[in-house]
Amino acid sequence: MSAAAGPRGDGRGKDAGAAAAPEVTLSESAGVRYLHLGSPWVQGAMRTARPLVVELAYVQRMLAALLWLPTAQLGQGRAVQLGLGAGALTRFTARALRMPTTVVEINPEVVEINARWFHLPREAEVVVGDAAHWLAQAEPGSVALLHADLYDEHAAAPVLDDDAFYGACRRALQTGGVFSVNLFGRDASFSRSIERVARSFGADQVWSLAPTREGNTVVVAGRDVVVPGRDELAERAREIERRFGTLGLPARKWLRMVRPYAPHNG
Repeated sequence: MSAAAGPRGDGRGKDAGAAAAPEVTLSESAGVRYLHLGSPWVQGAMRTARPLVVELAYVQRMLAALLWLPTAQLGQGRAVQLGLGAGALTRFTARALRMPTTVVEINPEVVEINARWFHLPREAEVVVGDAAHWLAQAEPGSVALLHADLYDEHAAAPVLDDDAFYGACRRALQTGGVFSVNLFGRDASFSRSIERVARSFGADQVWSLAPTREGNTVVVAGRDVVVPGRDELAERAREIERRFGTLGLPARKWLRMVRPYAPHNG
């Protein structure tokens, strides 16, 4: 088993996507259960004794989007995940944040494995289907917190990664809502992806975090987010750590990792 954290299983598909889906397998080591999709790549993880702990560094960083939400609004509105993986984000938004939560996953076997082995919250709405199709029918302005982690087993680039996809993500967000996406792959792939995010959201509404050791880079984008000053961001980070630090959210470290998007450093 590779302990490296790769991209998660995807929530997209074509008409034959589910039939062609890679085999779902599990492994365990040192109290952590791992999900794999047709390769040794770790597609998700859960600490079996503490299922709400966000185990993988890049998944923790996807929750850095919480910094762009006022503290009083944490837990308000609807959360959506595109791509289930091992369910860490779904467990966190449904159980720790207590947000109405929807997750979209193309592979029904991933959903079944999550229900049996990864504490998939019963209160979460689970949609077995294509993420792009779900976005097309989603009510505009209905989502407060949106996460996308959409890769196949080859991990070359996101499987949904064009202007139409990012535009649909922005339309689904409410004003002040935030979106985070895991971008994993070559530098050129990352540059193209973040440029597309910036075209859809606006360059002043896009930020990236430092890449993880395994090469995952999280990008956060907002829909007309009012960006607070540094002191307010620091206070938000302290409150996130106070409430969720024991669940694996090192929010004060995120502040040192964040940089605003600029075309020359994207």
